[in-house]
Amino acid sequence: MDFRHHIPGGSPSSSSTTSSSSQNPSHRNGNQHHQNHNGSTAITTTNDNSTTNNNNNDPMHSWWESISKARSRIHLLSTLLPVPEPDSEDPNPISSLADSDAPARSLISSLIAYTAVSSSLTSSHDSGSGEDSLCNWLYDTFLSSDPDLRLVVLAFIPLIAGLYLSRIHSLSSLTPSLAGFEAVLLALYSSETKSRAGKPIMISIPDLSQPSLYHSPRVSNSKKKPNSAKVNPNSGSQPSRPTVGILSPPLEPQTAIKSTKRATIVGVALDCYYKQISQMPSWSKLDFCKFAADWAGQDCACKSEFDQSSEVTNFTDGIVEDGIDIEGNVVEEMKNLEIQDGDSDKVVARGTRILLPWELLQPILRILGHCLLGPLNSNDVKDTASTAVRCLYARASHDLVPQAILATRSLIQLDKRAREAAAMAAASTANTPGSNANTPSKAKKPEILLVSK
Repeated sequence: MDFRHHIPGGSPSSSSTTSSSSQNPSHRNGNQHHQNHNGSTAITTTNDNSTTNNNNNDPMHSWWESISKARSRIHLLSTLLPVPEPDSEDPNPISSLADSDAPARSLISSLIAYTAVSSSLTSSHDSGSGEDSLCNWLYDTFLSSDPDLRLVVLAFIPLIAGLYLSRIHSLSSLTPSLAGFEAVLLALYSSETKSRAGKPIMISIPDLSQPSLYHSPRVSNSKKKPNSAKVNPNSGSQPSRPTVGILSPPLEPQTAIKSTKRATIVGVALDCYYKQISQMPSWSKLDFCKFAADWAGQDCACKSEFDQSSEVTNFTDGIVEDGIDIEGNVVEEMKNLEIQDGDSDKVVARGTRILLPWELLQPILRILGHCLLGPLNSNDVKDTASTAVRCLYARASHDLVPQAILATRSLIQLDKRAREAAAMAAASTANTPGSNANTPSKAKKPEILLVSK
């Protein structure tokens, strides 16, 4: 498949289809064209259109159509991935996901499917090219109208962006074409450009020079003196307005990823991932945090500047997991995705040090902030995100980027407070007589006293 002919908004195939349909009016969903005496064309709709509209309005028909589409995409994906070992309990665990009541949701929550796709894209040096079948599958799946199938593609965005940026910034001059990765990223960028409709994302910042309502209460109009408005004779007659800042400028349509627009396009794709991050699985977030630490590429003493010890105390030290991850320990499973060096037992990082402009660093910090402070995130995700934030702080300190230093320091401080609160809660639970430290304590209901008059 040539992705250049399938980018939204620039498809020659769509124009050829339109022209062919205009030459054959009889094939237009049962519409009949009648030529009037004045030369105009009247369109008479037959019962075929009404039947189609009734099917589209039927929720049962829409549900079954979504299920059928998701099952066909899962069966196609199972044929593109390597065949599992014959001695496994399930001969094809990915294809069996199509038998569930919500196949797209089952595919998102399947660690086996994510591991298989990640291994296929990571192990092969030719992955990400225009002929890559997995990139074809991801591209066509995202162009579907089903929102659950789009979430499946978004779950692989950290992997796609991580491999794409790392290979682009690698020192090897024999890097193959990455048109497959670029087509998936451009599909997300085009979708976001269409949804924003050429408008920027604005934020309103209050004027901090004015007194706060919580400190200086308003004076009612009845008690206000006639000359109370002229307290400051030098001030203007117009009231102060909040400052309006541009969070993201308007997006321009792009048909290819140029070097000057690469950070913006990948940043928009990561921003789309952040909007749906509450529905993303733990292994997708964990993969992103590892790539973020590799992108920073700064392993020095600056990482532990805000820590009392050289290493950060993990949430998992002395704390029992509450079983968020259904399919076992995420860290142990994600270790299988790392590249092993053939000459030694060393593990080669999948990511590499890259350029981090603010267009790319801003969505990265948003995602890491959720991974650090999200209450439903597993402790493995929080620990990996903590390491990534400290690596980015060290990188920003060496690059002397003030806004990146301020943002990463704020996340580190919030992370430290959360860990201190968790440690104090664990210590108080352990010191309570008759309680087990590994047993989660339930909050007691407040006692209600009924007093009769």
